Amino acid sequence: MNDRPIAAGSLPLRIRERARTTPTTVAMREKNLGLWEEVTWADYWDASLVVAHGLLALGIEVGDRVAVHSENRREWLFCDIGITAVRAATVGLYPTNPAPEVLHVLKDSGSSLLIAEDQEQVDKALEIIDDLPDLTRVVYIDPRGITGRYDDPRLMSWDDFTDLGRRHREQNPDAVTERLESVQPDDLATLVYTSGTTGPPKGAMLSMGNIEYVVDFLQNNEAFASPKPSDDDLAVSYLPLCHVAERLFTVWFNAASGVQVNFAESIDTVQQALREIQPTMLFGVPRIWEKIVAGVHIRMSGASRLKRANFGLWMKVAAWIGKTLVANQGNHTLGTRVAYGIGWVFLYRALRERMGLSRVRYAASGAAPIAPEVLEFFMGLGLRMHEVYGMTENSAIATANMSGRVRVGTVGEPQPGIELRIDEETGEILTRHPGTFAGYWRNPEATASTIDADGWLHTGDVGEWVDGTHVRITDRLKDIIITAGGKNISPSEIENSLKASPYIKEALVIGDRRKFLTALIGIELDTVGNWAQKRKLAFTTYRDLAEKPEVRELVQKVVEETNTKFAAVETIKNFALLPKELDHDEGELTATQKVRRSAVTAQFEDVIEQMYAPTAAQGSGTR
Repeated sequence: MNDRPIAAGSLPLRIRERARTTPTTVAMREKNLGLWEEVTWADYWDASLVVAHGLLALGIEVGDRVAVHSENRREWLFCDIGITAVRAATVGLYPTNPAPEVLHVLKDSGSSLLIAEDQEQVDKALEIIDDLPDLTRVVYIDPRGITGRYDDPRLMSWDDFTDLGRRHREQNPDAVTERLESVQPDDLATLVYTSGTTGPPKGAMLSMGNIEYVVDFLQNNEAFASPKPSDDDLAVSYLPLCHVAERLFTVWFNAASGVQVNFAESIDTVQQALREIQPTMLFGVPRIWEKIVAGVHIRMSGASRLKRANFGLWMKVAAWIGKTLVANQGNHTLGTRVAYGIGWVFLYRALRERMGLSRVRYAASGAAPIAPEVLEFFMGLGLRMHEVYGMTENSAIATANMSGRVRVGTVGEPQPGIELRIDEETGEILTRHPGTFAGYWRNPEATASTIDADGWLHTGDVGEWVDGTHVRITDRLKDIIITAGGKNISPSEIENSLKASPYIKEALVIGDRRKFLTALIGIELDTVGNWAQKRKLAFTTYRDLAEKPEVRELVQKVVEETNTKFAAVETIKNFALLPKELDHDEGELTATQKVRRSAVTAQFEDVIEQMYAPTAAQGSGTR
């Protein structure tokens, strides 16, 4: 374990220092043809340096923007470090971004060079490149399907790019060092584009100083985990690296504490990767945690009767353990310790190994609210879950549930050095600290409406204090529902409670200016499909399954159970099952899988009106 502080200044300087002091220690691993390949800190810095020299050879100047359009892989990190080493700025794109969204980000950012992973991403770029006068070069990493088929002079292979970088390093050995050591805190390090739930994505500017603040924060306090993370820890990288949360848990944590990064082959195979790696630290968005829970239920439904009985018994015990831990701020009692110890022998150890969570000492959920029931599930299995809160505009640093002071249903306490207050009139959460972003790229109006004259960041999230110490987020300010009777309702709490069920994937509560609440609900195809097969209920498509009366009855029970948790005015009086899975390509979801409310409600306007028709039954969750 190496606890030596790493020199500050910038991420590239930190990587260079680790390469000097611990050159043979493994910084990251990635699978190639089914085998794990190791990248040491010396390898990491050398590859990043080659990228940096390649950029200089192609004429990248201080302040230029260089875009990366790729799944998570080592080259993503080599590029990020190489780009910032020459004082340019990294612009990340979601691998799922369709061509129109790629056009918006590249055009808005004015990126002069794009590093694309493969033919899929190159095709998107070539489709729109004539509308991008600033984009002069496209470097592709994977040549399959490209070499010999494309003759665009702006294309360059990764091998040719890195060869160019090596030649430039031989001829100009000090060129990168001169740029690197002249870095300024206000240099633009990255543009992180917002998810765009209500309009075109905006580029949030994070400076070198912003990131240094975060890295120093991660390195020097135990707010995230105790003991502090080190190079003994293993992490899995699988969420898009253009998202600030994954950048923090992959790139910044790695540089700050030496945590070894292991790249999952894809987000679809992350559960397999978890089982192979057995990480010690794991970050997930609510959808990932919900999917793990759903997967457990699917597997157990096909187990033998004896295994199902054992599972049912010990999960009841886990539910009691989880609720007790919740009531006791995450701290065990003598009773829960004894119960967990016995349960470990009969179920919990094998189940956690199967989930890939046997060694996790710190687990966090963030980026969106999560249902307390999901957190209780994992806590009952002995996994210390911590809901955390941050956003791109404050460099992902705001609040966290601390070890021994966990309050489920809250996003924790303001972290050390973070100023946080809640507006008395609107309930909006405001934060202030050195990680506050520099503003929105080429959008001074949006910047002025987000950062006030006193430096407070207006997050757009509505919250309240719990016991004067912890913060509970109730919803986004723009999503608050005001019923016809004037009652303010936070839909996300109701939606998260519905989505805690393994049978429900999406839930959208409707009711603004209406007399009562309704909901559009999307089923979880895997779990509901498995449920239907067990009952010999034949179906062919998602729509066919969703239209089955038996499936509606199944969802009805979930709605009724959810209604018992809320006041009468907050209950779902009617619901409709979506006839299709929501899709990013069709504009219904953002790249981060958040529902675009306006797009979905507009698309299913007739369905919504039917739920409010006078002939529709208005009993609890009935139709």
